[in-house]
Amino acid sequence: MSSKTDTSRADTSSTGSRWTGSQSTGSSATDAGRTPASERLAQLGRRLVTTDDGAPRSLGGSVDGAPRWAAGLAAGLQAALLSFAVVVAPTLAAYVATSADPSNAEVGWLRSIGVGAGIWLLGHGVPLAAGGVQVTLIPLGITLLAGYACHACARRSGYAAWSGYAAALGGYLSVVLAVALMVAPGAAGVVRAIAGAAVIAALGLGAGLLARPEAPLLRDLSRPLWIRVPGAARAGIAAGVLAAALLVIGAVVVVLCWIVVGHGSVTEVGESLDLDVIGGTVLAVGQVAFVPDLVGWALAYLAGPGFVIGAGSHFAAGAIVAGPLPALPLLGVLPQPGGSTAALEWLPAVLVLVGAVAGWWLHARLPRGAWWHALLAVAVAAVVAAVLAGTIVALSSGSAGPGRMTEVGGSGLLVGLAVAGGTAIGLAAVVLPLSPEVRAAVRGCWRRVRAGRHGVRGR
Repeated sequence: MSSKTDTSRADTSSTGSRWTGSQSTGSSATDAGRTPASERLAQLGRRLVTTDDGAPRSLGGSVDGAPRWAAGLAAGLQAALLSFAVVVAPTLAAYVATSADPSNAEVGWLRSIGVGAGIWLLGHGVPLAAGGVQVTLIPLGITLLAGYACHACARRSGYAAWSGYAAALGGYLSVVLAVALMVAPGAAGVVRAIAGAAVIAALGLGAGLLARPEAPLLRDLSRPLWIRVPGAARAGIAAGVLAAALLVIGAVVVVLCWIVVGHGSVTEVGESLDLDVIGGTVLAVGQVAFVPDLVGWALAYLAGPGFVIGAGSHFAAGAIVAGPLPALPLLGVLPQPGGSTAALEWLPAVLVLVGAVAGWWLHARLPRGAWWHALLAVAVAAVVAAVLAGTIVALSSGSAGPGRMTEVGGSGLLVGLAVAGGTAIGLAAVVLPLSPEVRAAVRGCWRRVRAGRHGVRGR
C-alpha cells in the first residue's frame, strides 16, 4: 500500500501541479470518505472550468458538444432575430403610444410589426411601399446594424469552420426569407431581400467567425487567390482601399462641421414638431438610421458633384440651390444657400491630397519591377477608390417619398469619375517621380531623343 502511495506521489510531482479531470477523479475516489464537502465542491468547480489537460475552458463560445453546423445555425438565427427586434421595437412603442387615439382603433399591433418588418427589409435593399409610393432610400444605419449583429453573434456563438459558416448563412437567410414572404411585395421583393441579406450576412458572419480564437488568419485563407494577382496590382488595391477610407473620414468631418454650424436649425425644427417623449424617441431612432446616408451625401459634396434632396435642389461645395424640405431635424444640418464661400469651391482638391497620401503609402510598398508597374499600381488604386466611393454614394441615394422627394442623394457614377480623376492625379504626382524604374525609363527615353536630334544635325 505504501509503495503504491509513493508511486502516485512520484507521478504527481513529475507531471506538475496541473488540474486534470483524471487526477481530480482519482483523489475523490480515494478520499471520498474523509475529504471535506468544501474540498469536493472545489474539485467539481475545477473540472467545470478546466479541460482534461488543465487548460481553461472557454465559456463564451459555441455550446460544448454541439456540431459545428448547429453552432453556426444558432449564430445566424440570433443575428437575424436580434436586428429584427431592434427595428420592430420602436414601431411597437409608437403603436402603444397612439393606441388610445380613437382614430387608430382599427389599427392592430400586428400592423405595427408589419411596418417594422418592412423597414427592416428596406435596410436589406427591399423597396418599402408607403402610401402608394415606393421608398427605395436604404437606411444604411439598419444595414450596419444587421452587419454588426452578424459579426457579434458569429464571434460569440459560431464556430470557425466552413460547415458553421454555411449554416450561419442559411439561418440568417431563412429568417429574411420568412419575413420577406409575409411583407415583401411580389417575387422581385423576395429576390432582392435574399440578395441583400446574402451580402450583409456573408460579410458580417465571415468577419465574426474570423475573429474567433480557433479561426485562421484572413491572409492565410486568401493567400491561394491573392498570390495569383501581380504584386503591383495587389499594392494598388490596398492603396485604393486606403484612399476610399480617407475619403469616408473626410466625409465624416464634413458632417461634423455641418452639425456644428446647423445645430440651431436642428433645434428649431425639433421644437416645431412638438412631440411627446415616445414620439420624439421614435423620431430620433429613425433619424439615426439615416446618419450613414448623410455621410454618403457628404462624400458626394466633398468629391464635387454634390447631391440633391428633392428634385430641383442641389447641394455642392461651389453652389447650393435648396428647395422645400421635409420637417426633419436631421435635414437641418444641411448647408444653407448663401453659406458657400470661395474657399469651399476648392474643397474637391481634397481628392488630390488623399491621392497623394495613398501614393506615399503605395510607394513604400510597391515591389520593384518594370517601369510600367508603377503606372499599373496607380491606375488600380484610382479605380478601386472610385468604385468604393461610388458604391457608397449609390447606396445612400434613392426615393424617399412622393413628388420632389423621389430624388434624394448623389450620383454614384459622377462621384466615382471625380474620385478616379482626383486621386489619380495625387497618386501619380507622388508614385511616378519616386519610382527608380520610371526615372530610369524617362532618362533613357530622353537620351534617345537627344541622340536622335544629334543624328539629324550631323546629317
